Amino acid sequence: MLWVFTQNKQSLVNVKEITVKGKNVEGVIGSSNLDQWSMVLGKYDSNNRALQIVEHIFLEIEESSNQYITFSMPKK
Repeated sequence: MLWVFTQNKQSLVNVKEITVKGKNVEGVIGSSNLDQWSMVLGKYDSNNRALQIVEHIFLEIEESSNQYITFSMPKK
């Protein structure tokens, strides 16, 4: 289970999937048969920086032996 503290520090969300859309890192927080609900977790200066953040999240997950993982989105 992945918990993410958003970049603006306004939300702590349980994220099921993380994607990069342009300069934004988005997290899927829920879904039904035909719909998915997502929110922006962080906005960055470039697509490359957003991809770096997702790679960092992946490494945190890969290195963790815990069932619950927390990640705080960086400011920049």
